[in-house]
Amino acid sequence: MPAPDLLQPSALERCALCPRRCGAARAQGARGICGAGAELKIARAALHMWEEPPISGEAGSGTIFFSGCPLKCVYCQNHEISTGNFGLEVSEDRLVQIMLELQEQGANNINLVTATHFAHLVPGAVARACQRGMALPIVYNTSGYERVEAVRALADTVDVWLTDFKYADAALARRLSHVADYPLVAQRALEAMAKQVADRGGELWDADGALMKRGIIVRHLVLPGHADDSCAVLDLIWKTVGDVPISVMNQYTPNERVRAAGGELARAVTEDEYELVLDHADELGFTTMFWQEGGAVDESFTPPFDTTGVLRSAASCGDGAAPGDSAPAR
Repeated sequence: MPAPDLLQPSALERCALCPRRCGAARAQGARGICGAGAELKIARAALHMWEEPPISGEAGSGTIFFSGCPLKCVYCQNHEISTGNFGLEVSEDRLVQIMLELQEQGANNINLVTATHFAHLVPGAVARACQRGMALPIVYNTSGYERVEAVRALADTVDVWLTDFKYADAALARRLSHVADYPLVAQRALEAMAKQVADRGGELWDADGALMKRGIIVRHLVLPGHADDSCAVLDLIWKTVGDVPISVMNQYTPNERVRAAGGELARAVTEDEYELVLDHADELGFTTMFWQEGGAVDESFTPPFDTTGVLRSAASCGDGAAPGDSAPAR
């Protein structure tokens, strides 16, 4: 059953939307650990071609990048919006209009990127957009650091869970993302996502079998020097939900902060590290896997966070990359 108060406006009185449950009085103007206050803040809304093929397809995914993030990953490639909190404050009405504009541009879906700390607004905004003719699947693009109660409360709203599973080692999660409970939280959230999909009838694809309309894709970014933990993450995913579609990424690109600090995170992932993780996925038995050719790509997977589409239509402002940077595997 949905948590009765978690996704209500009263949630911002003492915020507990994410697993940190920091208790910030966001309704009174305080900011949570995520950086968010009372106002909805968005950094970009446009067609995005670089998600997995079942999400981006040929037309692109209608991505809405929310400002702020409950995690503080030291290597974040979206640091401008995740910790820098770059973006524009908009109304809930504008969020509804953005969804409709993305549909008009031909988006395959509405892709909510890091909406965890604004999840209380998601069901209402989606319902209002649907009342006005929006008929696209809702993709919830998350770090995986989600409360089970929030996943359950979003059960009737989210169609596709595009979720990360970052770490199996709690000490590594504490050092790199400042949340030691990440592995357990992500495992419980993933289990709840899988149950939500199963309760609604399981995976659903379009008539051509190319675009996912309902289901889960679990992402994992391989980090340099931590292929062993990547393999342990795959073990956890398999143990928790079995043969689910996975996306194993090697797009890690050191940001200025980690380059300056030096050490293992200041370099790209090697071919040997990446192949080790892909081979382990094969050994476990994953039958649907997406991988990336080439190594770190100097921000080419990161769109410009320039407020495109936030205050006006982003028509003809797609990212312009050819689809298929991720390929179905092996």
